[in-house]
Amino acid sequence: MLRLYLTLLAMAAGTEPAGAEASAPGGLAPKDSATASWPSPQTGAPGWPSSTAPKAAARPARQTGSDRRLGKRAGKRRGRMIGWPVPEKDLLSNKPAPPSGNLHIRSLGYKTEAKVNIYNTDGSYNVEALAEISHVFKCRRSGLEHDIDTRLLTILSHIYDRFGGKRLDLLSGYRFQRRTTSHHFHGTAADIRIPGVDARRIRTFVHSLDTGGIGVGWYPRVGFIHVDVRPTPSYRWIDYSRSNPDARDRQPPPGFKRKQPES
Repeated sequence: MLRLYLTLLAMAAGTEPAGAEASAPGGLAPKDSATASWPSPQTGAPGWPSSTAPKAAARPARQTGSDRRLGKRAGKRRGRMIGWPVPEKDLLSNKPAPPSGNLHIRSLGYKTEAKVNIYNTDGSYNVEALAEISHVFKCRRSGLEHDIDTRLLTILSHIYDRFGGKRLDLLSGYRFQRRTTSHHFHGTAADIRIPGVDARRIRTFVHSLDTGGIGVGWYPRVGFIHVDVRPTPSYRWIDYSRSNPDARDRQPPPGFKRKQPES
């Protein structure tokens, strides 16, 4: 009771009770509560809460396996591409045996086709067969032809052998286009499907051929797979977007004029 009486008496006299400095910001207490003011934020007083001070950036949450699965479903809904490099441990350690060399491929754009063997009897590449395939692969916008990488043709022959000699339909081969980083621009890529065969089966088979340097993309909305040869690492992706063959970056370079057929 005596302590309470003394405390009330001190408050009535206009002085701070003992321990009042403990509640002040930064452990600083004014000497006279009637006239003293707290130091402004510009004084740099420690502990001063300033609304203008920048807040510490929140650390990003670590992505879990559940997050990745949710991201994949979201990508499917929004029509996005999801891709990933292939770890070396998932690649084939030894190259597969050479294919038969047989290949039957048809361009859906030009309605032209080739049924050839890419090898000579001595195992070298047949130049005439390669030229015939290049004609089937020609750019549908420019009409230009380009040599097609023999590594890609070897993969296509493997596919032809694996699926019982069924014809491969070519949706896109060589492209003379503005985006020169495309593998199609360099004659090292093909977008294909096989009538009556699920594109996922083709994709899985091409995975089994990969010793490094192969790109495989699956386009479920259109129903084809993209196959290319590239520098390592190998790459895989799923593209849920609707393919747009007339996209601006796939058009020929500005100023290009297609030659008119001779009469």
